[in-house]
Amino acid sequence: MNGRPIRVAPSILSADFARLGDEVRAIDAAGCDWVHVDVMDGHFVPNITMGPLVVEAIRPITDKPLDTHLMISPADPYIEAFAKAGSDIITIHAEAETDLAASLRAVKAHGKKAGAVIKPATPVTVLEPVIDLLDLILIMSVEPGFGGQSFMLESIAKIRQANALIGERPIDLEVDGGIDADSAADVAKAGANVLVAGSSVYGGNDPATYADRIAAIRDAAEAAR
Repeated sequence: MNGRPIRVAPSILSADFARLGDEVRAIDAAGCDWVHVDVMDGHFVPNITMGPLVVEAIRPITDKPLDTHLMISPADPYIEAFAKAGSDIITIHAEAETDLAASLRAVKAHGKKAGAVIKPATPVTVLEPVIDLLDLILIMSVEPGFGGQSFMLESIAKIRQANALIGERPIDLEVDGGIDADSAADVAKAGANVLVAGSSVYGGNDPATYADRIAAIRDAAEAAR
């Protein structure tokens, strides 16, 4: 098994937006590794969420990496804005209207880590031409656009394929969609090391529960390796 550390990245898409700053502070204090920011444009996916201003607003609140998932098309016009707002990782969909290699280079030109995402129907092979530009691969285990969906079991095979493609390269393998303590074990066993968790951390929006929920996901993933 690869030596990449298990990381839990709660998605603020499931946070209480009326007190977003407090929600970010709460997951930070509860032991999250990254903060996952789901950016949706109402065009590439059927929902609209947040933009660079939200990243800029939460940047001073946490020292944890801001893991920014751009579910937008085209992405290129916004890379600089998210980089300047404080994103640490900027992840772009292979299916977006973009020259993926050029987009990844643009992210790196701003000194940020570059990731590529694929939807459930997209084969892992599309990432082969850009593998050496990547710091992260994100496998969607639900259709992107809304939180709270159930994990798609067929994603396990794609995680294994992506893990094989990564090989010994220092690339994180992230999974987003329906992650909880049960599915965390399956995806970690398949090779994933970064687990995005939305409603399984933020459900009920009670900060007193976040530490136990994050720990349960991490413990399940680490035990499965």
